[in-house]
Formats: sequence, structure tokens, C-alpha cells
Amino acid sequence: MGISLDTIKKNPGYSLHIVKTAQYKTNTLVFKMKAPLKSETATYRSLLPYILQSNTATYKTTPALRSYLDELYGASFYVDVAKKGEYQVISFIFEIANEKFLHDSEPLLEKGIAFLAEVLFNPKKDGESFDVGTFNNEKRSLQQRIQSIYDDKMRYATTRLVEVMCEEEPYGIDALGDIESLDNITAESLYSYYKQALAKDEMDVYVIGDINEIEVQKLFNQHFKLPNREPARMKSVQKKVNEVKEKIEEMDVKQGKLNIGYRTYIVYGDPDYYALQVFNGIFGGFSHSKLFINVREKASLAYYAASRLESHKGLLMVMSGIESANYNQAVDIIHEQMKEMKQGNFSDEELSQTKAVIKNQLLETVDSARGLVEILYHNVVSGYAVSLEEWLKKTEAITKEEIVAVAQKVELDTIYFMKGTEV
Repeated sequence: MGISLDTIKKNPGYSLHIVKTAQYKTNTLVFKMKAPLKSETATYRSLLPYILQSNTATYKTTPALRSYLDELYGASFYVDVAKKGEYQVISFIFEIANEKFLHDSEPLLEKGIAFLAEVLFNPKKDGESFDVGTFNNEKRSLQQRIQSIYDDKMRYATTRLVEVMCEEEPYGIDALGDIESLDNITAESLYSYYKQALAKDEMDVYVIGDINEIEVQKLFNQHFKLPNREPARMKSVQKKVNEVKEKIEEMDVKQGKLNIGYRTYIVYGDPDYYALQVFNGIFGGFSHSKLFINVREKASLAYYAASRLESHKGLLMVMSGIESANYNQAVDIIHEQMKEMKQGNFSDEELSQTKAVIKNQLLETVDSARGLVEILYHNVVSGYAVSLEEWLKKTEAITKEEIVAVAQKVELDTIYFMKGTEV
């Protein structure tokens, strides 16, 4: 395989993860900031990275910043905000050419690390406030992103399922935040939160490429100065199901959205997580799965039917698009597929095919440096160190009995239906 675990250097205020590999022609830097998901800070964290990526004290406009990236042989830089279990994670992703493959001996890696430090630690500001023009532009953009969830009905149905299912849990909070909170954020209050996040967040930096570890450590010591901290750690909230919730909302859509949520009580790092992955693959994760074949193909009830896991929360979610008139029949057939899984009614061929697809999916993911970072970052979120080799090996060893045992733990929690207005 060639890649197992990252070399981790504990530096003041952050962990530096180094993966030395000749697999990629570029060097990739990913800076991650992790904090507990809270309603009072979610919108602040959603807005913050977009402010920081717009400009800096040195590159005072977005065109100036982007022009500098072009000078670095077309380096790419973007940000992302996501939730991993009960955490909200901000990511800064920077990819730059490896100077070993260039005719010029320009120190691109050093310039890349310096640029990332500039973005993170030297924002364009006015006293104790972010630049107001930048702030107002990014605030409008975030407002549009939040509103666009409602326009994308497939995504909105998934959001609503999570909100209903995890109503009193941190995971029920959307990582994008909400409009009401956004209205109350100012350039001053966001800058104050930014300083707090730099002081308290759990920080991890990944450097992946054909690099010199000692040089990388030296460059980060030079450019990244952070205070020590004891980051807040949260255990995933695992609520028992007392009664199944059913939520039906009527909207002006031609196609109904049926989303169903289950509790698995299994998270990444648990011994039976690998069996759960294979279970999901047979149940609804892939195009050969029971949901796809029985709900979409055989019964012709759904435009799409699939399931996915939330690995750090212990949730299994089914997503399907159906005619509203077929609601009861579709629910029954989905329940039937779960019953089949619990009874072990799947073939050895389905089992081996699912293992092969999971293996290919993992290997495809680490084909890109950014994908590899996401695999490695599971270990930070969970607190368990799992190598890719171990993941593949344990998946291959999963038995039918282990999958049936995992299936017994899965409990139906919530049925959410976005009902269309058609007759």
C-alpha cells in the first residue's frame, strides 16, 4: 500500500502530520480547526474561513491574493466547513507544485507554508475588527448559501431529517449556521471569535508530498506560532430510541423526498465499525444494494434510493425520491430490506462484491492527497489510530455472522417525508 499512518509532531498549539510520499506530483497542506458543535458559535465558524480566504493584510483584495497564487505556478486554495459527529471542523486546503519537478529551484513549499500562515494569522482588519467591506460581502454570500439549502430539496430533506432526529443533540445543528444568528454577527464580534478560536480550537496541519520532514518541521516552527491549549473533547451523544418519530411536511415539489434515520450505536474506532460499513454497502450504500435493486429497480417506486453512514455519530440515513402516492408502499419495502439484513438474507456474492467496492472506494479516496487527509483525520476526530492497511484487512475479514450481529443493533428512529403537492 505504501501509506499507513502519518508521522505526528506535537508542536505548541497544534499537531503537525507529515506524510512523505512520492505518490503525488504536488505538495498539499491542509489546516484543520476543530471545536464542539454549538448553536451559539456554528454560524461564526461557518463565516470565518470565507473572510480569511478573501484577503489578508499583505494581499488586500481577493484579486491580489488570487494573483499571488497564480505566481506560485497556479497553486489552488479553498476552504470548507463541515461537521464530524458532534464537532464542527474548518478546513483550509492549499495545493502547490513540488519544486522538484520544476526547472526553477524556487522554494515553493516554503512560500506555501508562509502563505497559509499569512491567511490564518494576518487578516485584513481595522483595529479589533475585520475589514467591514470584506465582512459584508462574505456575510451576504453565506446568507445565500444557507438559503440555497431550501432550494435544493434533496439536500433540504436530509437537513430536516437530521434536525428532527437529533433535535436536542449538537448533531442537529447545521454546520452552515442559520440566518437569525448571521444577522446578529458584526465584523467586531467575528474578529473577537476568531481570536478565541485560534486560542482554543484543536489544530491539525497535514503536509503531504515528496518532502523533507526536517525541513517541514523547521518551516512550521518559523511560521506557525500558537499558544498551547487543552482542546475540548466530546463523546458522541447516543440517544436510545423510545418511540419512532414521523414527520410529514407538504411542499411545492413534484417529487416527494422520503428520508429515514436509524441509530446504529456504532462509531469510527469501535470494533464492529468495519462490519457496519459492509452492512451499509449491502443494505443501501452501492448500486448493487438491496435498496437500489428492490425499491428503485424491481418496484419502480423511487427515482433514487440509497443509504449512508455518519461515521462519528452512529447514524444510518436512507434517502429516496418517490411519488407522494407511493409513500406507504415505499416505507414498507425499505423496512422489508432492513428486516432481510437482520435475518441474514443476503448472499456470499453480495458480501464479496460489497467488500470489493469498499476496498476500491478507499483506494480511490487516497489517490488524491486531500482524500488521504480525510481518511487520516478520522483518527483525530475519533481518538483512535487506524491505518489504511488495517482498515482494508479488517474489512476483508468480516463474516456474515458479524454483519447480522451489527444489524441487530440498528434501530429505526425517524421517518421524514417531504410530500409533494401533486394529486
